[in-house]
Amino acid sequence: MDRDFNARLSVAPMMDWTDRHCRMFHRVLSRHALLYTEMVTAPALVRGGAVHLLDHDAAEHPLALQLGGSDPAELAAAARIGADRGFDEINLNVGCPSDRVQSGAFGAVLMKTPDLVAECVAAMIAAQPVEVTVKCRISVDDQNPAEILPGFLEKVRAAGIRRVAIHARKAWLDGLSPKENRDIPPLDYPLVRAMKRAFPDLHISLNGGIDGLAAVRAELEGGLDGVMVGRAAYQRPADLLLDADRAVFGRPNPLGDPAEAVAAMAPHIDRHLAAGGRLHQITRHMLGLFAGRPGARAWRRILSEGANRPGAGQELLDAALDAVAAETAQAAEPQEAARTA
Repeated sequence: MDRDFNARLSVAPMMDWTDRHCRMFHRVLSRHALLYTEMVTAPALVRGGAVHLLDHDAAEHPLALQLGGSDPAELAAAARIGADRGFDEINLNVGCPSDRVQSGAFGAVLMKTPDLVAECVAAMIAAQPVEVTVKCRISVDDQNPAEILPGFLEKVRAAGIRRVAIHARKAWLDGLSPKENRDIPPLDYPLVRAMKRAFPDLHISLNGGIDGLAAVRAELEGGLDGVMVGRAAYQRPADLLLDADRAVFGRPNPLGDPAEAVAAMAPHIDRHLAAGGRLHQITRHMLGLFAGRPGARAWRRILSEGANRPGAGQELLDAALDAVAAETAQAAEPQEAARTA
């Protein structure tokens, strides 16, 4: 697979969101977008033996594993485990601002130690055959992004990195919560675009605040190599992914409308339920499927209220789809009356 091609559009790693069920859902919407796991810490894999965190379906590929950590040897060992489990890319998290990652000396705090990041990625590259990438911020705390980011990119490029996703916000590690760090620091898209001009040999993806396919295409046409979408892809998946294969990759879309996505998820849902899983574990990621469309509220309500009940299965999804169809037909009546008047 040509990972540069797939990275034209990727769905960001998001804790508590991009688990294997979410990724299967996103994959039925887009065959080509690059998907990421939630961040998995290197200590959890190497010392904790938590390899179950790497469980995934072959249908999820192209799929990247995001690792968190700051010890080169431990990250190298974790990268080997990820490569052995079949991931197409191993990504180092240098962007998460949560208290947990600060106390563990990884995530965005690593922007302060680019030499250590370079040592980490060099060890990861040497340890296994899969491409290693980095996801970072433009800077942290009182650092000047225009001064810090170029030096950071120089360091990781020299260590062997050729693909980077840059979240275009500074991370404030002291005084802002992780949630506030997603909104309050201003986005600096021009700086990320300038980094592409300064480092033409790097594949650079822009992350942060991108809310639609028109914005994705504008950044690609403006010279960036890729765009990484996060919350918008999760909260409005049909808007971001249903037309992505045509609009971004120049390939046929696998589905025509959101209802087809529900049908496409049926085999995965059946397997999960047969293995003893709960419907809610999957449908919680599908609540935004009809966002902005008639029936969206009924869809969310029916799934939210019913998916946790013992024995809930495909019939709940059928009922939710019926409610969507009814509201869609009701919304179309005034338009049809106006056309025939």
